[in-house]
Amino acid sequence: MKRAILLDALAALLVLALPGASAAAGPPAPAPVPTGMVQAMKRDLGLSDADVRVRLDGEARAGRTDARLRADLGSAYAGSWVSGTRARLTVAVTDAGRAAVARRFGARVTVVRHSAAALATVKRALDRASAVPPAATVPGWYVDVRSNSVVVLANGDERDAAAFVAAAGVRGSAVEVVRTDEAPRPLHDIRGGDAYYPGPYRCSIGFPVGGGFVTAGHCGSTGTPTDGFNRVTMGRVAGSSFPGNDYGWVRTESTWTPRPWVNDYAGGVVAVAGSAEAAVGASVCRSGSTTGWHCGTIQAKDSTVNYPDGVVTGLTRTNACAEKGDSGGSWLSGDQAQGVTSGGSGNCGTGGTTYFQPVGEILGAYGLTLVTTGGGTPNPPPPGPDPITCPADLPNKRTGTLAAGTTALLPWNSGFTAIQGEHTACVVGPAGTDFDLYLERFSISTDWTVVARSTGSGSTKKLRWTDAYGSYRYRVVAAAGAGAYTLTYRYPG
Repeated sequence: MKRAILLDALAALLVLALPGASAAAGPPAPAPVPTGMVQAMKRDLGLSDADVRVRLDGEARAGRTDARLRADLGSAYAGSWVSGTRARLTVAVTDAGRAAVARRFGARVTVVRHSAAALATVKRALDRASAVPPAATVPGWYVDVRSNSVVVLANGDERDAAAFVAAAGVRGSAVEVVRTDEAPRPLHDIRGGDAYYPGPYRCSIGFPVGGGFVTAGHCGSTGTPTDGFNRVTMGRVAGSSFPGNDYGWVRTESTWTPRPWVNDYAGGVVAVAGSAEAAVGASVCRSGSTTGWHCGTIQAKDSTVNYPDGVVTGLTRTNACAEKGDSGGSWLSGDQAQGVTSGGSGNCGTGGTTYFQPVGEILGAYGLTLVTTGGGTPNPPPPGPDPITCPADLPNKRTGTLAAGTTALLPWNSGFTAIQGEHTACVVGPAGTDFDLYLERFSISTDWTVVARSTGSGSTKKLRWTDAYGSYRYRVVAAAGAGAYTLTYRYPG
């Protein structure tokens, strides 16, 4: 072992001593860290820009060292962990005589009773236990290298946890019962076109929105409980209108996450970028849980349909097919959301006519925000030069100063009221910085939600967005760099 280390050191010295030796012979340069990751680490771990790089470098070194020590220490290895901004490695060993092996690599050492292999054996015994306790009282168990034990979590009364440990045949200091308030549950995605169950019936999800999803109103009245495609509790119908209209929305539990996707029923998803309305004659495609994906063209708008349950107005008529269970499902033209399935005639064997409720009306009725790949689709600029000149030609102006990584809410936290129409804004930060601009909209159901954004590199950002009546505010973020900024904007009002 010592001979190998000496040879490695001599080889390194020889390379450095060679005339014209390239720096490329040394360790590879660290990979660039994605901006989003840097910002998240700064926010969630309380780090500076420099700290992020130092920590990631230290963690990478610690990982390589741990892999080497795991092999060298063999049965004496009892796990490891890192701590501090520099990610200093601590290695646990069961044999004090082997501590020098770890210290030689610059690691701290602590001597413990149970090896990693022994703790893994205890953990497997718990995994195999035939009498698994209720998840409400024992939400989990894991190997904790710092305490050199297998921790069994206990919610409330610890007797269930103790009985579980005894039934597994585990004894001694290798197990520690720890009180917790955790109540872990599986997490699920909300996708357009997927099945959901309002009571005993099956319908289809229209489009994910902040806090849930929109769907057809005839799929369930307000207050109806809903299950997801997997029959897991999903939420309740928070609003419903039928007949007259045919729209509603479901407020979902925190274990369900809205995604900007529609199930393509071919093993993948179609991304939803916005909700720009397509013209009569445009192609339109529908996703539903009974018949999957079918397409046609838009034949007419503002159609009135006289269902047996009552008259519904304002629907869009298409020659795409649909069947029972497709109700509520997604309609897309390209990557733009169009509406949710209402009803029709015919089937997907012989063809038919199907109507959808336009999505814009649903969002406006409940103050909801569509979940999209980019927070929405800005209006396309007209041909020719960019019509937004920053900051001269916009009537409203706010200025301020931001430190790196901080945010300003403008013109004030509570926002401003706008009627339906176009919002136009730009922010200018100091040269060499990266200042981002967001437009947020308020609703009772979702609080403040981003509806449009202008991000990427550069100190100047421009934004255009058309939306309904509501309360809005701008968020300026100093993503990189610091200094004074100017926000100018125009809103419909």
